[in-house]
Amino acid sequence: MRYRHRLRSRIIISFALFGLGLTALFAVATVYMRTRLEGQLVNSTIERELRHFVEFKRSNPDPNAPWMLSLYQLQIVRAGRTATVPLAWQKYESGVYDIEDIGRDGTTHPYKLGVFKDDDLWAYLRFDISTQKLGERQLLVILIATVFAFAILSLVIGFWLSSRVIRPVTTLAQRVRAMSRSGKPELLKPHFADDEVGQLAEALDDYSTRLTEMVQRDREFNADVSHELRTPLAVIASTTELLQASPDLGDKPRERLRRIERAVRQSSELIDALLLLSRRERQAPTDGETTDVARVVEQVVDAQRPHVANKPVDVRVEVEQPLDVVAPSSVVSVALSNLIGNAFKYTPAGEVIITVGHGRVTIEDTGPGIDADQTDKLFERGVRGTSVGKGGGLGLAIVRRLCELYGWRVSLAPRPQGGATATLQFSDRA
Repeated sequence: MRYRHRLRSRIIISFALFGLGLTALFAVATVYMRTRLEGQLVNSTIERELRHFVEFKRSNPDPNAPWMLSLYQLQIVRAGRTATVPLAWQKYESGVYDIEDIGRDGTTHPYKLGVFKDDDLWAYLRFDISTQKLGERQLLVILIATVFAFAILSLVIGFWLSSRVIRPVTTLAQRVRAMSRSGKPELLKPHFADDEVGQLAEALDDYSTRLTEMVQRDREFNADVSHELRTPLAVIASTTELLQASPDLGDKPRERLRRIERAVRQSSELIDALLLLSRRERQAPTDGETTDVARVVEQVVDAQRPHVANKPVDVRVEVEQPLDVVAPSSVVSVALSNLIGNAFKYTPAGEVIITVGHGRVTIEDTGPGIDADQTDKLFERGVRGTSVGKGGGLGLAIVRRLCELYGWRVSLAPRPQGGATATLQFSDRA
C-alpha cells in the first residue's frame, strides 16, 4: 500500500493503465469495424451477384450456359414444391443468412447463404466464409498480443518518464532532508529551474528564512529573559542568606525567609527547565552524577507544604527503593512540583501518598478526582479539569514536554477509592 501511494508509483501505474486502455480500445474498435465492414461488403456482393445470376439464367435458360463466377456455389431452381434444394434452405426468404453446418467429424463449416425468391425462380448462392473466420481469429490473436506488448511498453516508458519527471521533486526532498539532519538552513531555489518545483523551493526558502528568524529571536529572548531573571533572583537569594545569618532573627521571620529561599530555588529550577524546552536540549546533571529522586521529592514536598498548611491533609512519603535518574535535579524538581503541587492544592481533606521506587514516582490523593475520558486532554496546553479551580492549564503541559525530552512517561488516572493517581515513570525497571 505504501508503494502505491508514492508519487512515482502513481505516475507509472497511470501511464501503464492509460496505454493498456487505449490499446485495448483500439483493438476492440479494429475488430468491430473489420467484422462489420467485411460483413456488409460480403452481403452486398452476394446479393448483387445473386441478382446477376438470376438475370443471366432468365436470359440464358440453357442449363449449359456458362456462368463465369467461380468463387461462389450457385444453384437455381424453379419455384414450387419440387424444389431440388436442401429442405433447410427452403424456409429462408430473400436475403443473406449466416449458417453453420456441422460435419460428421464434428467440425463446423460456416457459410453465407444468399436467397432470392420470385414467382418463377428460386435462387441460392452459398459462399464459404471459413477463410474469413480464420482470418478474424488470427487478427484477434494478433491484437491481443499487441495489447499486451503495448502494455509492457507503456510500463517501461512509464518507469523511464517517471524517473525524469520526479527527479526534481526527489532532489528537493533529499536536500530538505539533508538540511533537516544538519540543522543548517540552505537556500534551495538556486538548485532548481523556474518551474513548479522551483516555485515550491522558493516558498520553502521563504518559510525556512522566516522560521529561522523566529527561532533565533525566540532563543535570544529566552537567553535575555533568563539572564535578567537570574540577576534579581541571585540578589534575593544572597539577601535572604544574609538575613538568616542574623542572630537576632525570630522564628517566624526565619521561617518566612526559608519560604522565600525555596521560592527562589523553584524559580531558578523553572527557568532552567523552560530554557531546556525552548532549546529542545536534553542535559545530564552538571557534575556528571545522577539525581537522587527521593531527595528531590523531599525538597518538593517541603516547598509545597504551604498548600496544605491549613487543611486536614496527611502527607506521606514512602521510599520503597532508591531511585536515581540521569537528568538535572531542576528538571526532576519542576516535573514533580507540578504533580505534587496539584495533589496538595486540590485535596481539601484526607491524605496524599507519594511513593518512590521501581523506576517511578506515584502520587495518590483523596481529592475530587478526574474523569477517565479527561486523562489525556489534561496534558494539553490550556486545558483544565472540570473540578479544578483557577489556573492556566500549563503545568501538566510542561511536565509532558519534559517527559518527551527525556524519554519519561507521565499519566493520570482516577483512584478506585476516590481521588486521583499521578505517575511519573522514569524507566521500565520494576
